[in-house]
Amino acid sequence: MCICVNCEYVDRCQTYHAVEEQHEQPHLTDSPDFEAVNPTVNVNIRHVDLTTIEMEWDVVGCESFYESVGKWSLLRPGELVPT
Repeated sequence: MCICVNCEYVDRCQTYHAVEEQHEQPHLTDSPDFEAVNPTVNVNIRHVDLTTIEMEWDVVGCESFYESVGKWSLLRPGELVPT
């Protein structure tokens, strides 16, 4: 799971904005103004069938990470937390 969902900067972060873009998800903000320091992004590639490939992007490390448990959920109440 992406650590961003529990980060204070999730709604301002350029890296998380890029992850949202890759997942074709609505953005928490249209103009992120925070640049994460040394984010580590894992990309998992799965073959669904002979013609379909899925990619899962997750931030798994970041020197800027500042824990704020449930921050994403506070911004999107009632929605399922991305996994």
